[in-house]
Amino acid sequence: MAILIDRSTRVLVQGITGREGQARTRLMLDYGTRVVGGVTPGKAGQAVLGVPVFDSAAEAMSRLKSDPSVGGIDASVLFVPAGAVKDAALDAIGAGVPLVVLVADRVPVWDAMAIASAARARGARFVGPNTLGIASPGKAVIGMIGGRAESAREWFKPPRPTGVGVISRSGGMSSSTAYYLGQAGVRISSIVHVGGDAVLGLRVPEVALMFEEDAETDAIAVFGEIGGSQEEDLAELMRAGRVRKPVVAYVGGKAAKAGTRFSHAGAIIEGTRGTHAGKVAALREAGAVVVESFGELPEAVVGVLRGRGSRSLMTEAERKAVWTTGITRIEPNKVAVRGRDIAELMGRTSFGAAVYLILTGRMPDERVGRLMDAILVSSIDHGATPPSCLAARTVASTGASLSASVAAGISSINRHHGGAIEDCARFLGGLIATARSSGRTRDEVAAAEVGRIKATGERISGFGHRIHTKDPRTGRLFELAAEAGLDEARGEHIAAARAVERAFAAIGRPLPINVDGAIGAILADLGVEPRVFNGVFMIARVPGLVAHVVEEQTRERPMRRIDPVNHAYDGPM
Repeated sequence: MAILIDRSTRVLVQGITGREGQARTRLMLDYGTRVVGGVTPGKAGQAVLGVPVFDSAAEAMSRLKSDPSVGGIDASVLFVPAGAVKDAALDAIGAGVPLVVLVADRVPVWDAMAIASAARARGARFVGPNTLGIASPGKAVIGMIGGRAESAREWFKPPRPTGVGVISRSGGMSSSTAYYLGQAGVRISSIVHVGGDAVLGLRVPEVALMFEEDAETDAIAVFGEIGGSQEEDLAELMRAGRVRKPVVAYVGGKAAKAGTRFSHAGAIIEGTRGTHAGKVAALREAGAVVVESFGELPEAVVGVLRGRGSRSLMTEAERKAVWTTGITRIEPNKVAVRGRDIAELMGRTSFGAAVYLILTGRMPDERVGRLMDAILVSSIDHGATPPSCLAARTVASTGASLSASVAAGISSINRHHGGAIEDCARFLGGLIATARSSGRTRDEVAAAEVGRIKATGERISGFGHRIHTKDPRTGRLFELAAEAGLDEARGEHIAAARAVERAFAAIGRPLPINVDGAIGAILADLGVEPRVFNGVFMIARVPGLVAHVVEEQTRERPMRRIDPVNHAYDGPM
């Protein structure tokens, strides 16, 4: 697990339509954070990056809690000006959001105190103000730690199985601490920037207690600062035996004088309170390793981990690796796919289940594995006339190799051939987002969209077929989907597809969902990334293309003109 956030955390972004809100929402989505909604007063009904927008956190909670595919909100992050933080935070806390992240700095002290009072009354927690947020490497980011998803993935190495928890009072040093630990070969369990203001939500000692209870955290690294009593309070927890995991710390601001602020409002010495010397002494007396300079922190952490025989340290090969993969690990006499021994999978796991595992990193249950098998079988061949088959047979007729001929067929699979799977899923996703943000039913949104499509003469991917009035593969796929727990009540993309079918029937133009649309809806409801949908189609098509290439080279004359339409079937009945 991870502290505060993980892959399943449902996140609301308040201020999502602003420049900062949009940019950070993209970071969070790209990293894999489950952003389920946004808030900007007066902008309800819009969507940002496919995320529905609501007028308030209360409205978002009400709508998303009643949506069976979402079920509520676990955390909210505020990208709003300092003067608007209080109202936005109270809106989220009042709506029942259990964790609120306050990014803005210069939030008035009285506003922060009001937020703290409301949080205590409702049993909620908040991080900040003046925080870059929280990161659980390999799982989720809330806020802006890492700057870009690519940087966050490269810099912060996730636990396997354990890592070091990072607590920082400095925003920039949150990322820097985790980065330099990673360069030293240390894995990271979670990163928490508690914020730089004088009045805060979660403080260093509270976060340390969370790391103490976290099975993925093996030690704690702290970037502390002068001012306040957070480091001294952490030392007291250590002396009391409530924090037993090793603590390695650096305290900034050694040269600061009384009354001088060290970068943040909360980093200021007041009289003899909050001094550098006092913090260092308290931590050392409690058993922490405290380094004199920040540059010494990574090696100090490595030394502590080595002394514990910790698996939070990377191997030398992992440290020297130019790039990494989370798919396959090869060792002498062992092959592992997504962390599972391939020899153990063989004979026990179907091909469809293995495809789902390698594409998503998750092992499906037997019903989902059977559904994946059916998806692959449904697309194993679409006849002799589709472009992939014609391309493969044409190249094969020249005497080209099997690999070249099949590659020609695969190369023809793109936006207009096979792409309907992804296009339909994204179209249905847009309908779902519009329904959520507007408060209308899926049938109402589908009717409006079908009316627009009819008026403009646009084509719609995944519906209708040039041969079938009722695609026989669609019905069977939906039967198996229902057996796997996905139907109109539990599969939002399947429900949206059925709503579109009803909308077309209502205007007297029945246009049932075809096999491509069914696959797109099902894969989306299974949580598969749309960007791999075309790949699923390619995986399914390869056996059919191999068969066509072999038949072409054994039954037909070389360099023939292959008619795209006029052909007959002479196989078994």
